[in-house]
Amino acid sequence: MSDPYDGTERSLGQLVASATAEMSALVHDELALAKAEIRQDVKRGAIGSAAGIAAAVVLLFSLPMLSFALAYAINTWTGGHNGNGGWNLVWCFLLSFAANVLFAGVLGLLAYAKFKKVKPPEKSIASAKQTAAVLSSVKPHPRPEPSKALDKALDNASAVARSSV
Repeated sequence: MSDPYDGTERSLGQLVASATAEMSALVHDELALAKAEIRQDVKRGAIGSAAGIAAAVVLLFSLPMLSFALAYAINTWTGGHNGNGGWNLVWCFLLSFAANVLFAGVLGLLAYAKFKKVKPPEKSIASAKQTAAVLSSVKPHPRPEPSKALDKALDNASAVARSSV
């Protein structure tokens, strides 16, 4: 931006062009700030989504295989493999199910923690509010009423027409 006290005066067109360029740069910078903040939150949301989807996949697809394997392992561990009976298979399957639910709960808590960190773009919102406050305090130059300006233009036109005759 040029120094207003450098001794040169700028035309109205130059002032409008300068103001337009500065407003364009301001809007561009605010959009860049919003994109940066949103990009960071999208990463956090993606990690949280991935953890939540992983929890659902683990619970849905591996639950039957894990449950059978764990239930038979518990039965074997309690003595069912050598004919001594061991725990009833029902209790083994319930314990296996509880272990899978616990694992899915841990993954769900991880997803919740990641989602909780996602926040609105506070810097962009504050910057936009500040810009709106500045722009709302700017008052346009008073303009003549249209009818008076038109009357003045017509008077000037008739004066020019009379002087050229």
